[in-house]
Amino acid sequence: MLIVEDEFLIAEGLRLQVEDMGLTVCAVAATAEDAISLAQAHRPYLVLMDMRLRGLKDGVDAALAINATVGSKMIFVTGSREPATMERIQMDHPSAVLFKPVSDRQLQATINGVLAG
Repeated sequence: MLIVEDEFLIAEGLRLQVEDMGLTVCAVAATAEDAISLAQAHRPYLVLMDMRLRGLKDGVDAALAINATVGSKMIFVTGSREPATMERIQMDHPSAVLFKPVSDRQLQATINGVLAG
C-alpha cells in the first residue's frame, strides 16, 4: 500500500494503523509527483490518498495519473467536505472517501471492504 499525505504526523499515524492491520506500506509520499513515481515503481494494489498535497498538483491529479499507469485502487482521505472538493475527488471514481480524523476501526473497515471487493 502507498500512503500519500503531506503532513508527516498524519502520514506516520496512517502507516502505523495500516501496519497494525498486518498490511505492508511500500512507501509514503508528500507530493503528487512523488506519489506517481513511487506508485509506478512499487505498483501498489491500494493507495491512501490525501486531497491537498505539497506542490502544484493535488491528490486527484496524482490519483488520475496513478490510475492511468498503474490501476491502483484509491481511498481518498480528506479534511474537506466542500462540494467542490468532493466533485473533484469523484473525477477519479475512488473506492472510498474518508474524512479526517479517521479512526482505526473506520480505516480498517474501509480497507477491508476495498480489498474484499
